[in-house]
Amino acid sequence: MPAPRAASAAPLLLLRLHGRVQRLGPTGRALLWSVAAGVIFSLLNALVRALSQQLHPMQAQFLRYFFGFAVMLPLVWHAGLAAFRPQRVSGQFLRGAVHALGLVLWFLALPRIPLADMTAIGFTGPLFIMIGAWLFLAEPMRWERWLATGIGFAGMVVMLAPKLAGSGAQAGGWHLVMLASAPVFAVSFLLTKALTRTETTAVIVFWQALTVTLFSLPLALPVWQWPDLWQWAGFAVCGLLGSLGHYCLTRSYRHADISATQSAKFLDLVWAALLGLAISGDVPSASTLAGGVVISLATLWLVQREARTRMRAS
Repeated sequence: MPAPRAASAAPLLLLRLHGRVQRLGPTGRALLWSVAAGVIFSLLNALVRALSQQLHPMQAQFLRYFFGFAVMLPLVWHAGLAAFRPQRVSGQFLRGAVHALGLVLWFLALPRIPLADMTAIGFTGPLFIMIGAWLFLAEPMRWERWLATGIGFAGMVVMLAPKLAGSGAQAGGWHLVMLASAPVFAVSFLLTKALTRTETTAVIVFWQALTVTLFSLPLALPVWQWPDLWQWAGFAVCGLLGSLGHYCLTRSYRHADISATQSAKFLDLVWAALLGLAISGDVPSASTLAGGVVISLATLWLVQREARTRMRAS
């Protein structure tokens, strides 16, 4: 008798969970999609970092996006080519070129700096994105969004200040290379937000994988070496995680202003710290735990504020 009760309770639990998610409003749902993307990208970054230490970073970049393209081919086959034909082909190639440029910088620095440092440097991206969304997409910049992002940035500083202070001169140079990728990625994400006005999520993710693969191939060929079986399998997993992560990220942009989702990005450092603990046994420091609490509280506060603002407006 307990088994049927458990089976019948599962759909009810899912319905209640769906109702609570719907009550969060568009911005709350966008933040949930953004958090999901952060978890997936953290797993992806850890795996790609390990693979890029075994093969040349330019080859790792190509294979990561080649498999991201490959895992979407069954969807294209099922839905038909017409379903993935973009309305703005030039916009798709522009976005792919910009993203490929950011990836070149990112992959070159990735094997040479710690995963947590890489994640934290990426947190400068929301600042570039917010300013760009305000200037070029005419998105409103309410004080809650500025405050939540500012608090999240402060939490990141609390986490990483002791770690970055110990970086050597050579490591610091690669930190600057990683930092240079942040504004480039910001432009790519702003282009993604603009494309959501005319393109479906699946079309954007598919064409990103295709265009980045094409732009990355000439960089990979001069340094090519054949991967072994486990490396092929690792890149296949990377392709799946990458496509899934970009799907979640694009869905978050579709639900709300891109600036409203940026505070959730600061949670990525929490996931990076947990992965470091699970993979290499690195115990999170007190500063990491303190900063994680600050970031989490800022994100939850913004969800509640945005939901209340939506309710008053309706």
